[in-house]
Amino acid sequence: MNPRIKAIARWLLPAVAIVVWLGIGGATGPLAGKLSQVTTTEASAFLPASAESTKVAEQLPAFTDTDYFPAIVVAENPAGLTAADREFLAQATAPLAGTPGFGPAFSPVLPSSDGQAAQQFVPISTDGKPKEPVAELREALADPPAGLVVAVTGPAAQAADLSGAFAGIDGLLLLVAGTLVLLILIVVYRSPILPIVVLISAILALALASGLVYWMADSGVLELNGQSQGILFILVFGAATDYALLLVARYRETLAEIDDAGVALRTAWRATLPPIAASAGTVILGVLCLLLSDLNSNRSLGPIAALGIAASFLASITFLPAVLALFGRTAFWPRRPHPATGDEAAEGGTHRIWQKIAGFVSAAPRKVWAVTLLVLLIGAAFAPMFRSDGVATNDFFLGQVESVEGAELHARHFEAGSGTPTWILVPQTDAEPAAEVADATTGVASAAVLEENGAPVVHDGTAAVQVTLSDDPDSLAAQDTVAELRERLNRMPGALVGGSTAVDLDTRITAAHDRNLIIPVVLIVVLAVLILLLRALAAPILLLATTVLSFGTTLGIAALMFNGPFGFPGADPVVPLFAFVFLVALGIDYNIFLMTRAREEAKIHGTEKGMLIALTNTGGVISAAGIVLAATFSALAVIPLLFLAQVAFLVAVGVLIDTLVVRSLLVPAVTLDAGRRIWWPSALSRSGGEDRRHTADGQSAPSPVE
Repeated sequence: MNPRIKAIARWLLPAVAIVVWLGIGGATGPLAGKLSQVTTTEASAFLPASAESTKVAEQLPAFTDTDYFPAIVVAENPAGLTAADREFLAQATAPLAGTPGFGPAFSPVLPSSDGQAAQQFVPISTDGKPKEPVAELREALADPPAGLVVAVTGPAAQAADLSGAFAGIDGLLLLVAGTLVLLILIVVYRSPILPIVVLISAILALALASGLVYWMADSGVLELNGQSQGILFILVFGAATDYALLLVARYRETLAEIDDAGVALRTAWRATLPPIAASAGTVILGVLCLLLSDLNSNRSLGPIAALGIAASFLASITFLPAVLALFGRTAFWPRRPHPATGDEAAEGGTHRIWQKIAGFVSAAPRKVWAVTLLVLLIGAAFAPMFRSDGVATNDFFLGQVESVEGAELHARHFEAGSGTPTWILVPQTDAEPAAEVADATTGVASAAVLEENGAPVVHDGTAAVQVTLSDDPDSLAAQDTVAELRERLNRMPGALVGGSTAVDLDTRITAAHDRNLIIPVVLIVVLAVLILLLRALAAPILLLATTVLSFGTTLGIAALMFNGPFGFPGADPVVPLFAFVFLVALGIDYNIFLMTRAREEAKIHGTEKGMLIALTNTGGVISAAGIVLAATFSALAVIPLLFLAQVAFLVAVGVLIDTLVVRSLLVPAVTLDAGRRIWWPSALSRSGGEDRRHTADGQSAPSPVE
């Protein structure tokens, strides 16, 4: 090729790639801020069609108006409710009736039997978002008479508060995650240029992923909820930064060996593409296992997360190399690596630290892995204490919100289930017997056949029984009552129990089923990827076993913290499922980065020396990648919801254990102890260079790392 044409191509192709990515970012970036417009907070929308509560919801419009769901205004005056108090409630809410978001008529103000409280049912439209009309209702009631405490609760208020909790995703979550990543990158690179470049790469990946998710959610291809949106943002930031760290570290390494920056970049890109692709592929396949879920919310998270990882991968192997190609060594300013200083670079900084760690592991590998294994097993022994059998809906929030405070106030003066009925749909001939069975069930305050003009309401031979529960309909006790109702009504063919409490129960049951189904499938998928990547059986089984062990340890630590200092009431069954999927899929990444480099070096130097070289050269970058991912997932804790806080804790702690303990000590020590057998049954297990000769206790002198 003509030298001049070659020189032009060296800057023209990267420039074109950058322009293309900037165009993608400009087209899709604004859609990230619009994701909240296509999210749903309806719990019933997440259930499969086979759920009993879903079947009830499909038939219920024939019996009652389902275009609205209730907000409950509850007011309390410990000194006794006055006429002025009741008049305030009626006059404050009356102007809202029939306005956008509200039903045409509100219930009268209904006093409690003790005379200290009153309630009023305000229908909120199920179309659109409940946040705005509930905010209007609360504003109208914001200035009650002296001595009167007013709160808005009920299903509509709870949905509004849930929507409000997710309001920080578009701004606060991104700001916190971006700031954490930037600070870590500044410390890692000690350069003002590279952190900005890597952050821009992550932002462009997020823009692409957000645009794709927006279009799919807007067209009804998938259901998007706030928790999936938050996980998408964090996953893209963490994965894109991790991939960038691996590429940049290998680029720095080759710049210290090769004078031509372009050749060094191509060498680094070819060397890191397989492990990055394997990492991305593992995570994508892992999260796509969520498609097996019966819960629509879980099933949708699979492709949402997969799109995020795919966008991170594309940005990291196209946009980032293009920018590095234009900057060359200047990207590392003020500490530009050159071949003349290669020896100094290899001996200094994090390499020196990881040389010491490699020497420590090499001196007594069997003792290292035995002690490390024991420590991890002690942590995992507490895993059975992790409670994941569900939490009450009111416990979803961290801190106090008005819907929860209002529910507590309401329960002090009224039947807890009033305003949020449970429904039984049953053949017309069994309507009265079903009502009698329900009325005699512990936890039921009252049950009656739905009537109109003194006659049962019947549709296609089916009648409805309206059940008021004694317990808060959002509580686990109320869910237990619904489960008891279903069991007692089993003898009546065609009887179905639904309503909001039944939705919560079916969600909990389905989530537990998903957890038990998907976790084994994820293990099989990840093992298959590792076998294909490492072309061995021993190493993949080892890596998967250590990752599962680190998950068990993480679960044990979480159980101690959740049950103790944090004082959490428990966890939803989906929490350990999400934590497992992300920890196994993401945690295995660091072992992939280590073992692919070890395999590469083992072909030249043998297994022992190859592992020590891999540990020394990848130690710093993999540790930085783990810290970045842990920090980004920790940012989820800024959203005041129990579910996200628990997932954030589990993933952050698990990633740090995988990065700093499993990958740094356990896997290298076992590999050194096993020698070339770690690559069994590949040819490398028979021709992996000279292995150490161990003494009976597995000790030998450390080998020098070159």
